[in-house]
Formats: sequence, C-alpha cells, structure tokens
Amino acid sequence: MGVDYYKVLGVDRGAGDDDLKKAYRKLAMRWHPDKNATNKKEAEAKFKQISEAYEVLSDPQKRTIYDQLGEEGLKGQPPPGAGGPGASPFFPGGAHSTSFHFNPRSADDIFKEFFGFSGVGSMGGMRGEPAFQSLADLYKGVTKKMKISRETIDAHGRVSHVEEILTIDVKPGWKKGTKITFPEKGNEAPNMKPADIVFIIDEKPHDVFTRDGNDLVMTEKISLVEALTGYTARVTMLDGRSLSLPINSIIHPSYEEVIPGEGMPLPKDPTKKGNLRIKFNIKFPSRLTSDQKAGIKRLLGS
Repeated sequence: MGVDYYKVLGVDRGAGDDDLKKAYRKLAMRWHPDKNATNKKEAEAKFKQISEAYEVLSDPQKRTIYDQLGEEGLKGQPPPGAGGPGASPFFPGGAHSTSFHFNPRSADDIFKEFFGFSGVGSMGGMRGEPAFQSLADLYKGVTKKMKISRETIDAHGRVSHVEEILTIDVKPGWKKGTKITFPEKGNEAPNMKPADIVFIIDEKPHDVFTRDGNDLVMTEKISLVEALTGYTARVTMLDGRSLSLPINSIIHPSYEEVIPGEGMPLPKDPTKKGNLRIKFNIKFPSRLTSDQKAGIKRLLGS
C-alpha cells in the first residue's frame, strides 16, 4: 500500500499549503536528528519521511500522482493492475503513456528552506553554516562580522525578511568545532519560540602548518647531506615572527624536532602554547657513482 503521506504529516486529504507548512515545521523540529541523540536512527528515518511527505503534498503534480497511484506509483513502481489496457497515463502501457521519475530531495535542503539553516543544535538551536577561519586568525584571535537573513513575524502575523549583522569574537586558540550561540536569532514562527543560531568554527587549510591539538606541525624538505651534517630551519610563524632553528642532530626519516611553546595558544589560557613539531622529508640521490659509493663506505663503514 505504501506510505500514507497525509498520515505522516497529520493532515487531512484536503490540507492546503498553510496546513502543510505548519505541520512540517512542527514535525521537522521535533524529529530533527540533532535533537534526538538517544534515538538518532529512528529520528533520521522519521525526519526523512516527514520531508518526503511535505515535498510530495506541496507539489501539485506530485500530489496528483500520489493521490491516484500512491507511493509506489509516484516512485515509478505501478501498483497491481496498472499495466495493460486502460493503464494510468503516468505509466507505460497506455496509448498516451508518459514517464514520471520522482527522486526525493535532501531532507536537509527542505529544512534549510524553512529555517535558513541545515541543522538543529543539541540545545534546540539552529546550526548555521560553518564559520571558516584561517589558522592565523585562530592563533591571534579576531573579530568577525556575520550577516544573517531571518524571518520575523509582526503583531498581525505578517512575515518579513530582515538582515542582521552578528559579531563573533574569535579567541586565540579556539579549535575546529567551537560553538558560538546567539539566543533566539533564528526564524520566527507562529506559536514557537525562535531557535538559537549556533555558528561552528571550522579551520581553513594552511600552506605550511597543520594543527594537532595545540601543536603546530610542519614538514621540511632537506637533502641527505643536510640530514647527516646539520640543517637550519627557517620558519615564519603565524604571528609573523621569523625563527632560525639550528638542528645539529642526525636527521633520520622518522626524526621530529620539537620546539616547546611555539604551537597554538591554549584556549583556556592563551598565555601558554603547545609545541612546534618539525618533520622531515629527506631527498635521497637517485644514483651514485662507484667512487661515491666507495667514499661513503670509507666514511661510514664500521
């Protein structure tokens, strides 16, 4: 028999656009997976079904096909008896047959159209797009202005679209995944408290450094001669300082030079920092002459 989309949304078969939107808003907020950590699999299935039901019933063409042929017919699986003489015009078999292919949209895309954001935070707030920051900004700290667009409702129930500028003070040492919450700055809806907007810090790739916790990691390319006789690493740090770091140890492929206190600031105490870790990519010669091999054996042979 397939899924009863009217039952999924809790509306009758004569429901109009406003009824469908109201039902979708209520159910999507209730069953969004981000708000159901303890039963996420069930919530994901229900959320997807709610979104699919709204997509079908809010589209006149899809709704007409669904009302006539049900879910199977909508998805290109004719119900028993659909083929042959007198077949439905939506399926092959009749003189006027046409094809219709229904590929459900992403549930997150539909949710985003309603609420302006694609997810719901664990505290019931709206989760915006990631707030990408450079590694240098996360090292030094920075103030960012974020422009948002949201729906507001006046005393007469009229919906307006307004734009606002939100200020994010990125603190030194913040990590990917850090959340910044702006209470009740989400879209307004009748009889519902506006959701929070939650920006999530994300990190842009850096040309030189990668981050490992509070450490900064980089890789230097050196020759075999430098690996054996000594090497000075010259590093431009994220705050613009230039460091000259002599390395007198023999550098083997797994060697790592650690410079304490030159990593990322600790989020809870920016006066302290992690370490700078330098790894090495040693370039070996592609070939050696007989004389070179003999010379190396004389120098390094036991």
